[in-house]
Amino acid sequence: MSHTKRIRVYYEDTDMAGIVYYANYLRYIERARSDWVRDVGIDQLAMKEAGVVFAVRRVEADYIQPAQFDDILEVRTTLEGLSGVRMTMAQEVWRDDTLLFTARVLIVCIGAGGKPARLPAELRRLEG
Repeated sequence: MSHTKRIRVYYEDTDMAGIVYYANYLRYIERARSDWVRDVGIDQLAMKEAGVVFAVRRVEADYIQPAQFDDILEVRTTLEGLSGVRMTMAQEVWRDDTLLFTARVLIVCIGAGGKPARLPAELRRLEG
């Protein structure tokens, strides 16, 4: 299951060298994951009202090439693994044919008091 999101680099996204500040890649991939979740039918506001939210447990990231002001980027998100309690997403940021950034993100759900919770049924149905 894959998803693609286009993002333009704004001046506010760059550092003093004129390249995208490293932490902004995490913002870009978060936006793409949020859109992916919405596209598979998960209502995160309803989840929150039910007392369960997604949480990033781990991120492994590689910065390969810099993006710069006014670049159009494409964030590609792929579901890599899924169980009843966690999912792993592979994400890449591309500028045209150039791979700029990769990440592997482990997502879990937490409930009241930060205790682990099962992933929503809509996601668990994607398993298998």
